[in-house]
Amino acid sequence: MRIKIKACFLLATSGLILGSCIAITENFVSKSIDSTLPPTSKISKFNRPGTIELFASKGEIIQKLGPVTREKMSSGAIPQIIKNAFIASEDRRFYKHKGIDLWSISRAMITNIKERAIVEGGSTITQQLARMVFLNQDKTIQRKVKEMALAFKLERNLTKEEIIEQYLNNVYLGSNAYGISDAAWIYFKKTPDLLTLEEVALIAGLAPAPSLYSPLVNSDLALKRRYIVLHKMRIENFISKSELSAALDKPLKLQPAAPKYLRSKAPFFTDFIEQKLPELLSKEDIEVGGLKIKTSLFLDWQEKAKEVISKQTPINSEVAIVSIQPSSGLIRVLVGGKDYGKNQFNRATQALRSPGSTFKIFPYLAAINEGYEPEDLLYDTPRCWYGYCPKNFGNLYLGEVSITEAFTHSLNTIAVDLLAKVGFEKVIATANKFGIGNERELENYYPLAIGAYEETVLNMTAAYAGITNRGLYIRPSAIEEIRGPGNKILWSHNKNKNNTKRAISTKLADKMNWMLQQVILYGSGIAASLEDREVAGKTGTSEGNRDLWFIGSIPQITTGIWFGNDNNEVIQGTSGDAALTWKQFMEKITIDMEIKDFPKSPSQSILKPNDNE
Repeated sequence: MRIKIKACFLLATSGLILGSCIAITENFVSKSIDSTLPPTSKISKFNRPGTIELFASKGEIIQKLGPVTREKMSSGAIPQIIKNAFIASEDRRFYKHKGIDLWSISRAMITNIKERAIVEGGSTITQQLARMVFLNQDKTIQRKVKEMALAFKLERNLTKEEIIEQYLNNVYLGSNAYGISDAAWIYFKKTPDLLTLEEVALIAGLAPAPSLYSPLVNSDLALKRRYIVLHKMRIENFISKSELSAALDKPLKLQPAAPKYLRSKAPFFTDFIEQKLPELLSKEDIEVGGLKIKTSLFLDWQEKAKEVISKQTPINSEVAIVSIQPSSGLIRVLVGGKDYGKNQFNRATQALRSPGSTFKIFPYLAAINEGYEPEDLLYDTPRCWYGYCPKNFGNLYLGEVSITEAFTHSLNTIAVDLLAKVGFEKVIATANKFGIGNERELENYYPLAIGAYEETVLNMTAAYAGITNRGLYIRPSAIEEIRGPGNKILWSHNKNKNNTKRAISTKLADKMNWMLQQVILYGSGIAASLEDREVAGKTGTSEGNRDLWFIGSIPQITTGIWFGNDNNEVIQGTSGDAALTWKQFMEKITIDMEIKDFPKSPSQSILKPNDNE
């Protein structure tokens, strides 16, 4: 008896030791294999290559580009009926296996041999998730081995609920639907919680071959797949006989909808960002995707701008409007035309138009920088410079006038006279410091003084913003920050100091801002005056009335407006119309904005009202 007890004891002890050794060995092997595999934390940060999400400055989604899940369901929010449908269809032993289901693999092989075709797969939901996140669709033994190893690792590190939720939020379900929320919207224009049983079954049936089974592509095949999924759900007791019968009788009632955030809420603006992105990021960063771009756009201002210009733009003409925050250079509004759907040409960033009298700030700045003062007197009379004979608006000449009066009343002869006095080199250098003439070289000809040159609305508005910013020019930017996979900051406007430079002295900028205020008080820009705050700005009309401009500022924001025709034909109206449109837009965005004054400049001569342009 003692011998038997001793033998049993030894046997039990040996079994315990052997089991422990096996467990330790299995644990060691698992950890060794795990160390060669990517971390499971990547699951929560998963993104497909080439995906870009664009956000407004205040956090609103503007657009989502590429193969991105446009709307994910939060943890615990996915209805159980949806989980059950996918489990019945794709992995009925989901809650029983540990990542790999050998029974399902064997069953699939037997079925496929009988049918002499691949009609059933053996991959578990966990394997599919592993393949989706870490691997590709290559049908190789090496890829399959990695997939199985990753599936085991996922099962050890995540709960079943985490696995099924990640799967349902990312699985491709055809027609540009990535995840259950996208599919519910694209096929039925619903949120997942509102889907009926037959709708859930149809979506679950798409997973094996989403492009083939899409009801938008082949409704007959989609219905056959729905039939199969519903019967599988009944076999698993997920639904009753009556529910099955009722669902099978339901017709296919699709309500197709475009994917959410597919269309941009500010298309001219987002097109501009896509064009600029290669200047900020490497080709590899863009291709890897997972980019979250915080743009500079104030979406509410953008909508108000579109509302105003839709009512104020002259008939059969086009428009562009840009608003820039002078203190940061950030573009808060950018609209490049009346209707993006009809014409995608961006008149704010791509159209080169004659700036007319808005260009006059540069010869005046150069002259004052060389020692002239705003109160200095010059003589306004008809004259010529080497065969060029500029005329004032309405052929009106005022005789002896101060430089401030000449600027306020936009006298062409004085602008050309100042250019001649200080020289082309200094006027052009001044413009260059404000970002004008750097892309298209300014040339030495006298009509330059009154805007016989072509520039974009964006660049001209940025130049005026630099003056508003007391001579500190900041290159305009449509992006505040770019984050990549893992929320890593790839680019930041705040850390990019190369785009800021001192263009002119603070004293000189203050003088020009004062002169620009006189244009609003006594000159051609009176239509832009605001009742509750100071405004500094300038109108502009190109030769032949082909371009109408107004660029104006309050201390916090600079806005430029242009009206014209793409074919360069004459436009009806005056630059005063642009000034009035500016006012109507600014009144909408300044309702709750703090009232600030421009820095004071030394007292200047009192000006008299004059309608001269």
